[in-house]
Amino acid sequence: MKYQSLLVEIKNNIGIVWMNRPKLHNVFDETMISELIAAMRILNDDTAVRAVVLAGTGSSFCTGGDLKWMQRMAECPFEQNHADAMNFATLLHTIDTLQKPTIARVHGHAFAGGVGLVAACDFAVAAFEAEFCLSEVRLGLIPSTIGPYVIRAMGERPARRYFLSAELFTAAEAYRIGLLSDIASLEELDTRINELLGHLIQGGPVAQALSKEWVRTVAGAPMTPDLIKESATRLATVRASEEGREGIRSFIEKRVPAWLGKLKKTTAKKAAAPKGRRKK
Repeated sequence: MKYQSLLVEIKNNIGIVWMNRPKLHNVFDETMISELIAAMRILNDDTAVRAVVLAGTGSSFCTGGDLKWMQRMAECPFEQNHADAMNFATLLHTIDTLQKPTIARVHGHAFAGGVGLVAACDFAVAAFEAEFCLSEVRLGLIPSTIGPYVIRAMGERPARRYFLSAELFTAAEAYRIGLLSDIASLEELDTRINELLGHLIQGGPVAQALSKEWVRTVAGAPMTPDLIKESATRLATVRASEEGREGIRSFIEKRVPAWLGKLKKTTAKKAAAPKGRRKK
């Protein structure tokens, strides 16, 4: 598939999606949103892809929505405006529910909707120099579509602060409040992501997809008898599955499991995300 605003590649069983509007700091519009949804779904359906990295070319990860696009949508009839907003909500949900592990590779600025993209990914690794801002209120807007993901990632108290103040905060602060999984120097950013990818490809792909779904189901749920019963049902089901039986058998037999044996030998040793693109 040809993209106008993305660069998509697959290296060593890792899908890499680059937002590619570097001169505009990778602000998204209806085209980029639709292309991101399509790219994520294509990579999700590709059984050879074990994880997906979301990144930005140029000097920033993503600084939110294109204001010209936002202005254009504001002047449209409500039905069209709402459908457009739903498209972005669909993108966030698509990333959140992707069956593959997802990693946001963050450098430069991540503002507004860009923070939402970070929060929707399973992991977010940022350069020390990265800066974040939930800037919506300064434009008379609210972080509504990204809100559930950002609040889940950083917690209610920090969300109240940064939603209301729209102040800039550092990667160190983003890591402290839970928005980021890890931080590194810009020079070590890809190395740190590769280390994480190396761990991720060791897991069973079906088990990882089911684990993601289970987290979404259990998070915040009360510990009821029904939940306890469901947890046992899921364990029994997965344990008897083809992948579960293979995983246990391979461990006992001291060999790599079938899902890892299918990968390229170089991938099994070290998954490789591309070096940062600095197009201007």
